Amino acid sequence: MTLSSPLTACLSLLLLSSCAVAPSAPDAASAAYLAGPAYTVYAAGDIADCRQRGWQYTGAALTAELIAGELAGKPDAAVLSLGDHTYPAGLATEFRDCYAPTWGRFKARTYPTPGNHEYYGSRSASGYVDYFGRPDYYSFQLGSWHVISLNSHLPAARLDEQLAWLKDDLARHPARCTLAYWHAPLYSSGGHRAPKTMQPAWQALHAAGAELVLSGHDHDYERFAPQDANGNVDQARGLRQFVIGTGGAFLTPFFYFMPHSEMRDNSSHGVLRLNLHEAGYSWRYLAVPDDGTVARPAPDSGAAPCH
Repeated sequence: MTLSSPLTACLSLLLLSSCAVAPSAPDAASAAYLAGPAYTVYAAGDIADCRQRGWQYTGAALTAELIAGELAGKPDAAVLSLGDHTYPAGLATEFRDCYAPTWGRFKARTYPTPGNHEYYGSRSASGYVDYFGRPDYYSFQLGSWHVISLNSHLPAARLDEQLAWLKDDLARHPARCTLAYWHAPLYSSGGHRAPKTMQPAWQALHAAGAELVLSGHDHDYERFAPQDANGNVDQARGLRQFVIGTGGAFLTPFFYFMPHSEMRDNSSHGVLRLNLHEAGYSWRYLAVPDDGTVARPAPDSGAAPCH
């Protein structure tokens, strides 16, 4: 359901599958920030669960097929996997038998971050580490965008190390446009109470003028207005957060209405497509093709300039 009324009109719809407040569409003049070439990324978390059925019949197979079709003819496009790659415990066998046949099809283009389930089978998340060969946190460039993968499930001492690394990384890469992602969101209306673990990282990103934060963890799709680390709307310098826990695992209901939530949907698996331009970005939530049994909402989409 898409609403044009103010955000408060969504209150009575909290437990329904979707609720939306559309952002202002860019006019012809302001859309100049979308000019020129763009790097496209596809993002989702909470992906491969083969406990009840073979990989061919899972939500991960559906979203993998969607992404594979999108990647065709886009050699520079990338995939951001937002944690909880396999269920229930992130074991090597789960990566081999469930993730690899689905999202593993585009492993070479995938930039992952670990989730909590990666640590259930091993305190060192060995299944994830051995499969992807990535450090706990790292950064890279996609065109003019600086992109940062962080780990929201490190112990306290390691979180302090990560925060120090993040501040140094931001100082060394003063890009106009910056995107960060990790598994457990700072803000969410889903079933998990959002932890404050990553609030210091959000503060550092806000101070540096970053644009976007992507997370998973709750098995739904949600978009927030730009906010600071204390949950205040900041249209000038705030970070817009997307929760995209719709990569293939079972979908879950919304429980807690969070302020400044602008779009919520838990009716479909899907992925977020971001087009990263030199001076701005656009987004669109891509749901898996409708099988005729579920009424799908209009896709969520919009655009904004970098700070």
